[in-house]
Formats: sequence, C-alpha cells, structure tokens
Amino acid sequence: MTANPLPPDPPPRQHDPPAPAPEGTRQHRFVPPPGSTVITLVRHGESEAAHSDRPFPLVDGHGDPALHADGLAQVEALGRRLAADHVAGPPISAIYVTSLRRTAQTAAPLAAAIGVAPVPVPDLREVFLGDWEGGLLRHKGDDPAFARMMAEERWDAVPGAEPLEQFTERIRRGVSGIAAAHPDQRVVSVSHGGVIGHILHLATGSSRFAFVGANNASISEIVVTGDRWIIRGFNDTSHLS
Repeated sequence: MTANPLPPDPPPRQHDPPAPAPEGTRQHRFVPPPGSTVITLVRHGESEAAHSDRPFPLVDGHGDPALHADGLAQVEALGRRLAADHVAGPPISAIYVTSLRRTAQTAAPLAAAIGVAPVPVPDLREVFLGDWEGGLLRHKGDDPAFARMMAEERWDAVPGAEPLEQFTERIRRGVSGIAAAHPDQRVVSVSHGGVIGHILHLATGSSRFAFVGANNASISEIVVTGDRWIIRGFNDTSHLS
C-alpha cells in the first residue's frame, strides 16, 4: 500500500504593505465665519492737485475735489481688477461710497462692469480737518500743529478738526451698519485714507496712524464677525503696475 504523498510546501507568505502613517491635522486656509461680512476697503483714486490760494469746494464742510487725470486711470484699472474678482467669486453684493465725489468717481467703473449701483454712507467720509479743509493740509508740513498731529497720532491736533472720539464713533457706526446689512456676503466700500487707516487701527489696536499710508486706488480688506474686525489685506496695488 502506497502512502499518500505529502502536500507541497505553501508558497511564501506575502506580507501586506505597511499602512501609511496618519498625516495628522493639516493647516487650512482662512474661511470667513458664518454670518460674517467681507468688506473690501478701497481708497479713492488720486484727487486733483491742491492750491493754497484756491481751496477745494466744500460739501458739508469737507473738501470735495474731483479725481486727477492719473486718478481716473487708476480707477479704471481698479474696476477691472475688482470686476474680475467678482466673477471669480465670492461675488460683490453691494458697493458703498461716501458723500464726497472722489469716491463716487472711483466706484463708477466697477459699478458699470458688474451692474451694482453705489450707495452713499456719509459716516465713512474723510476725517473733518477744520481750519485745514479744502486741501490745505497738503501745505501745512512745516506748521507746529502738523508736527503735533503726527507725534500724537490725532487728527484733532489740527485747529477745529473733528474730535477723535467723534471720528471713532461714526467709523464704528458706518462699518457696523454695512456688516449688519450683509451677513455671509462680500461688499466693497470706497472711502478715504484717514478712514481706512482708522478702521485698521480699530481692528488691531495698533498705534492710530500705523495704517494711514494706504495708496490711492489701493485695496485692503477686513472680515467683520460680531464685534471682531479681522484684517485680511492692506494696501494691495498690484492692479496699478
């Protein structure tokens, strides 16, 4: 009787490849919190030249120059940039300007491109400069009050200028009103150098004049979420190259 043959040796065991190590928690891009408002802050284009013997016309006490020819070219480039951003998203739900015509002129190319009519918000007009309104500030670099204004970082060092507390109150009111009207939306606010600088100061708790140097037709950005204002950009002029 023949014994049953032994079964063949099993093939070598193929070991499963090691499981990849867990990647861990990655960093993520910023996403505006639910209910927040993205406000794109635009400084108006360059305004016309000032003359010490011919102050600008006044509107509600504020100097109201038109845009310089170079400013008109700047805002055309600005309008193309923001219109492209509108198409790429998120879309621009509203455009806000102030009661001064240089902001309306700045917003006009964008408004025409995307079909959104600008809405005035007088609370975001430029700081009132008292005795130096109408463009006279540009000629006061040697005045002791100018040196005091820069040292103390207070516009109200200028004779007759708007008190700091009043300026702060209306800026907060203007920004908060826009945000309350546009939860989960993006808007554009065309305003002024002093106003944009003060908004960013309030957002960060910086020195008051830390952000005063925004260029004409520049783009800055904040996200308003409740009582918190978050800076997302400052003084972007890449569209003006």
